[in-house]
Amino acid sequence: MLWKTLKVPEIETLPGPVFVRAQDIPPGYRFPSHSHPWHQLIYAISGSLVVEAAHQRVVCGPEQAVWIPTGTVHAVASRYGAQFRSLYLRTSVGRGMAARYALLQVSALLRELIREAAWLGEQRVAGVATLAYKQRVHGLILDQLPRLERVQAPLPWPQSPMLRKLCEAIDRAPADADDIATWGARLGASERTLTRRFQAELGMNFREWKRRLRLFKSMELLGAGMSVTATALELGYGSPSAFSYMFTREMGCSPKTYRAAPGRERQRSARSRAR
Repeated sequence: MLWKTLKVPEIETLPGPVFVRAQDIPPGYRFPSHSHPWHQLIYAISGSLVVEAAHQRVVCGPEQAVWIPTGTVHAVASRYGAQFRSLYLRTSVGRGMAARYALLQVSALLRELIREAAWLGEQRVAGVATLAYKQRVHGLILDQLPRLERVQAPLPWPQSPMLRKLCEAIDRAPADADDIATWGARLGASERTLTRRFQAELGMNFREWKRRLRLFKSMELLGAGMSVTATALELGYGSPSAFSYMFTREMGCSPKTYRAAPGRERQRSARSRAR
């Protein structure tokens, strides 16, 4: 996909231990690779985000967030649009968090705390009582972060030109049914060579990588409001039931339940009103 570029916000210092920045990302836009001198929690209150860091990709919707430790180079994009919320944390207040980036399960409480903190930041109201309340909200956010559960592993993304060409082609057409032997012939490599490269560079075989890519793509499509049946067909599954079985096994909930999450309902409702 040819992404349109968003400008990375220029922030020299954080105004406090926790700073929440709100920005909507239009469909097909991307923040290019960058890093911060502080920790970041990447979150979308609606829609879905594609986050790249450490040669890996994750997709997160309103149920997940991505933890980005200080100095980690990362990029953030949205294929179908998202209400993006960034939590910036001074390094000193993030000591209880992981030293490596991770995909985390967001609790209902943290989701509402993030929404409240973003609203408080937008209001720019003054006063001792308001400041004290804002600090309590930020404090509760800091209390919640170490309690978040780490969820499925990210999708490794290749760096070598050959594997990158293959993986980017499947990313564009996830229903592609060609096996690794066919791809090897197309790329001028033997099946054995391509299999060995996949295992060495990505730590998994071709079929496992493709299955995980489809899982992440399904999260984006369902988050954008696509039906379960249409998503299954888009990803190349023989039937909605086969897709539902895979999704439920990996995510712990059915695709129908995932699609009906609160953030997605809000997003679809807003789109309906706009029409």
